[in-house]
Amino acid sequence: MKSGFGYLLKEGIKSIWHNRMMSLASIGVLISCLLLTGVAELLSLNVTHAMDKIGGTNVTRVFLSDEVTSNDAIYIMDEMERSGNVSKTVFIDKNEAMQEYEDKLREDLYQYMKEDNPFPNAVDVTLEDLSRYDETMAKILSIDGVDSARDTREIAQKLTNLNDLVSTVSLWIVIALVLISIFIISNSIRMTMYSRRFEISIMKSVGATNTFVRIPFVIEGMTIGLISGAVSSGLIMVIYEAVMKAVQNIVSIEFIPYSQVAWWMSLAFVGAGIVIGALGSVLSIGRYLKKEGNELLGW
Repeated sequence: MKSGFGYLLKEGIKSIWHNRMMSLASIGVLISCLLLTGVAELLSLNVTHAMDKIGGTNVTRVFLSDEVTSNDAIYIMDEMERSGNVSKTVFIDKNEAMQEYEDKLREDLYQYMKEDNPFPNAVDVTLEDLSRYDETMAKILSIDGVDSARDTREIAQKLTNLNDLVSTVSLWIVIALVLISIFIISNSIRMTMYSRRFEISIMKSVGATNTFVRIPFVIEGMTIGLISGAVSSGLIMVIYEAVMKAVQNIVSIEFIPYSQVAWWMSLAFVGAGIVIGALGSVLSIGRYLKKEGNELLGW
């Protein structure tokens, strides 16, 4: 009987080809699982990014009266911070506010508005406790020189609810697909064990340890997971880029560039694939390796 890791590695990889139909099924289901997980994670990241773009859940823009100058704003901001429940204030000059719309308006309209800037000076107010929003904003709006405030709580709450819904639904879908992946990989490994039952029986009868018998099957499952993770990494990039371009052709939305997450997404896909593949193998062979070689012959 041959020995050594090289032999075990060769046997594990060879088993994938011998049971290629079940191996392809395992790879297909695992790719689906990883892709759905990746899509859910990317959607969640972009929702969070959108929340940051509108100021987050605890930032409110307060508009000052037209007659308030930048010097006057300093005293108003100090009074805001002393009103309680305000952790930070940032002055937004009217010209700075105008520049925020430079990419969103037609050039001729932007130039026209720029000549007669309709935006007032403003202050971005960061609240410490959102549950005290109404109380805090009532105090801020009562300050001389404060005109109005933009309430972003509703938008932020909708984005938060969307994020929670995506996370919850994707979690249950992923759990179901992981279990299906493990089941299919386990059956693929079991078919390999069945085709090699006589060899396994002989190996055990001459003193081969359970670890020696187990390694090729674990390698088979990990290889299936590695292939699935690598293919998923490429597919998710293509899908994300295609969807991003299609959506941006309809509406102006700023997505997170895939290049920012490509490295850790690839590592996560490959790592998750290997772990799921190994787990499926271990679960499949664990109970069978407790039997004696003659019992394996009776499958």
